[in-house]
Amino acid sequence: MDDTFLSHTADASLAQLAGAIAEPARARMLCALLDGHARTATELSVLAEVGASTASAHLSRLRDDGLLSVVAQGKHRYYRLASAEVGQALEALLVVAGVPRQPFMPATPDRLRHARTCYDHMAGTVAVALHDQLCAQGWLIAEENNYRLSPTGAAAMAALGIDVSALQRQRRRFACPCLDWSERRPHLGGALGAAILQLALRQGWAERELDSRALRITAKSQQRLIEAFGN
Repeated sequence: MDDTFLSHTADASLAQLAGAIAEPARARMLCALLDGHARTATELSVLAEVGASTASAHLSRLRDDGLLSVVAQGKHRYYRLASAEVGQALEALLVVAGVPRQPFMPATPDRLRHARTCYDHMAGTVAVALHDQLCAQGWLIAEENNYRLSPTGAAAMAALGIDVSALQRQRRRFACPCLDWSERRPHLGGALGAAILQLALRQGWAERELDSRALRITAKSQQRLIEAFGN
């Protein structure tokens, strides 16, 4: 394959991506996702100021061109940027355009947004922060749409009293990203996520609120929780 053919292929691919971004409604959708939070088609249609059917067509185009990915969570489908590289490219274009991006503003009650249960595991800002820490320090390793523990992570969980082998024998996913509906970023689900919630309850880092999915986690308790799963 000669250099001329490769150059023409690159030009065509670049032109196709530029065409996808150039449509104002699609550009607004992409910019709305730059904060790393996933959004539904309905939310993106409102932000882009287009109807539902038009939004669906735009989202299909962005997916087909590799700019967006979609995550199914229960009855909802959430869209997010396909990769960090897509985000970096959009950031660079915004710098050239001289346009600041707007921050994500969740519309969730504060006590539920801070910490709550999601089925049998923890959700909310505390859970998302813990998930990010476990990934950043290399305890959780992503494998497709699941996680496995690194040797360091497995040893740390055992030191905290979590029986990893028993969790892996359960007839359910061991560990997986679960999209947080208030933060629109992943927290930790699966058997490991459930075990961490039970540990937090036993240690008094979290307390269940009566007649609510909210969890009471004070600033001091949150610090203890994060430190327990730190290096």
